[in-house]
Amino acid sequence: MRHGIKGRKLSRTSSHRKVLMQSLAMALIREHRITTTLAKAKELRGFVEPLITRAKEDTHHNRRQVFSSLQNKEAVTQLFTEVGPKSKDRPGGYTRVIKAGYRKGDGAEIAIIELVDYNDIKPEGSSSASDGKKKTRRAGKSNTPTTTVDDEKSTKEDKEEPAKAEETEVVEESAEETEDVVADDESTEDSDEEKK
Repeated sequence: MRHGIKGRKLSRTSSHRKVLMQSLAMALIREHRITTTLAKAKELRGFVEPLITRAKEDTHHNRRQVFSSLQNKEAVTQLFTEVGPKSKDRPGGYTRVIKAGYRKGDGAEIAIIELVDYNDIKPEGSSSASDGKKKTRRAGKSNTPTTTVDDEKSTKEDKEEPAKAEETEVVEESAEETEDVVADDESTEDSDEEKK
């Protein structure tokens, strides 16, 4: 029984797992979002997050430590120039794993792993708490605070102001139409007087 044994073997030897994590980490650093199996994504989190923590402080020692894990100069450069500074104020949790269903061929659980600071689009399965509202189980009732009397007055005033603006536009248009009608009437009267 493997109680309390940390990490996943991923059906690979030790050297194969090491190279797999290196290549997944380089792809994540380069693309900011990759799709892989859920087990690999969760294992990649533990591999790449300490590297990003080191990349927040750009020193020669940190670069050498990260290079010993990645073995790729371009990935190290991008990590220290782009990813590290962008994650400077985040105290850990640089990656997000989102479940994305099952693979068609073998039914393996697929996940998307992405760098949090580079995500412009919110994931589809995200909770509505990020929208500013809390979810509630009560049917038809929202969990927003009730408005006060002052708030109700201000909302009524806001609704009345556009209505007043529309009324003034209508009045101005009708005034212009009456002026045109009056001008037409005067011109017909002038022509009638000329005829007499």
